[in-house]
Amino acid sequence: MPIQAIVFDIGNVLLEWHPERFYDAQIGPERRRALFAEVDLHGMNLNVDRGHDFYTSVYSLAEQHPKWQDEIRLWHDSWLAMATPEIPHSTRLLRALKSNGHPVFALSNFGVGTFELACKAYPVLTEFDRSYVSGYMQVIKPDTEIYAQLESDCGIPAAHLLFADDRPENIESASDRGWQTHLFTSPEGWAERLVSEGLLTKEQAT
Repeated sequence: MPIQAIVFDIGNVLLEWHPERFYDAQIGPERRRALFAEVDLHGMNLNVDRGHDFYTSVYSLAEQHPKWQDEIRLWHDSWLAMATPEIPHSTRLLRALKSNGHPVFALSNFGVGTFELACKAYPVLTEFDRSYVSGYMQVIKPDTEIYAQLESDCGIPAAHLLFADDRPENIESASDRGWQTHLFTSPEGWAERLVSEGLLTKEQAT
């Protein structure tokens, strides 16, 4: 099926997202492992991605764990230091697709507050033709509803969408709806896929 729009995940596709790496640098690997074992930071973050308030979610969790209060608050106070760096090759691919006239969408699990922070720090996130962000939609990948909402809004049939995401479960859900998919492991692999689909030339994909 001809591709009518290309859909990018953001975390670990356009921006690196490694909270554990950040905490290793802040408090050391041993204390980080203890923190993540005792406190469900990723579960809290998924609720932010579902639309819960960023500050309230982090600071309420910190109050529940006095032993780790300062460390938990870093998730809010130093969030941009976790969502870094930008992946330059992926940015070039997005811009090359747009320059060729291909519609480019975002579909990402992202909180409202965190997405606003990220857009200020990384202008590429404002360059999508359409952005589908879970915090605003109040549903997260891999729930089938988020894919259905995108289809309904853009009006493009599932079989004509090409979606890149780094998480197999998100790819599987999209594939189950009939989307064309690419499991993102590196920008080089994504570039090769875009070339193979005739969306970019080899020169544009570098």
